Amino acid sequence: MRCLPAQNLLSFLKSSILLVEMFLRRKHAQKDDPEQRDSKVSELRAAIGPLSGRSSKYCTDACLRRYLEARNWNVDKAKKMLEETLKWRSTYKPEEILWHEVAHEGETGKASRANFHDLQGRTVLIMRPGMQNSTSAEGNIRHLVYLLENATMNLAEGQEQMSWLIDFTGFSLNTSVPIKTARDSIYILQGHYPERLAVAFLYNPPKIFEAFYKATRYFLDSKTVEKVKFVYPKNKDSVELMKIYFDVENLPSEFGGTRMLKYDHEEFSRLMAQDDVKTAKFWGVDEKHHHIANGNGHSVAEVAPQPALIAQQAS
Repeated sequence: MRCLPAQNLLSFLKSSILLVEMFLRRKHAQKDDPEQRDSKVSELRAAIGPLSGRSSKYCTDACLRRYLEARNWNVDKAKKMLEETLKWRSTYKPEEILWHEVAHEGETGKASRANFHDLQGRTVLIMRPGMQNSTSAEGNIRHLVYLLENATMNLAEGQEQMSWLIDFTGFSLNTSVPIKTARDSIYILQGHYPERLAVAFLYNPPKIFEAFYKATRYFLDSKTVEKVKFVYPKNKDSVELMKIYFDVENLPSEFGGTRMLKYDHEEFSRLMAQDDVKTAKFWGVDEKHHHIANGNGHSVAEVAPQPALIAQQAS
């Protein structure tokens, strides 16, 4: 086999690199082109075929865009991912989980929806792993799924993502969930709620958490890893990063803010019971309207306020 002269080989390599760069630029430009994206959405919608009922309500254009984004705008991969979610939703029925079914998991305030938003107007979930009160894998997962559905239903019009604040006060290996539960939770978040997470701030995690995170980050895709931000009170840069996303006057003191916030389980249960009515009406779960209980076990179907106009959005 004849060898190319060094000069010709160098020229060939340069040309090859230029061709690759041109291809990547064109591919990136196509992905960012609104018309190309709209075309991909239409292509994905045609690929999944006719839908009915809740699947049709779930698969808004915004929903399809999230699945395409999660799969780098590859229609075939996005189709497979979406079909898996539709199958999961048809059997797990996350939209039918009621607060009173998972309220015992939230008694300590280990996870809840905040009553404030980030600077982009996104719904905020607050996690307190140091307040873990259950060893039930299924209970922990159903509680998380309920909160993900609830956070989604409370997104502002045109908003598709939420932010997480995770407070590590009191965290220890004794209070951490098992690796398998963490893995299963990550699978559901990434597989069935793609591109719902905007950012997750891990505030002041102890060194002992590093081992736990190293064990679980293998289950995270690269996009999710980029959204995880470690914040330490003594690290000025990480504290400043928080200020990009949050108004310090809204932030609870345990996250470096100025606001005093104490979790009130009875009040939160009342709000969630009202949200259950809105959720049931949105998804057409009429048969459960008169079985939704408030924190005191009484029906709220007759007294809950009418739901505000909910933008078409996937959960």
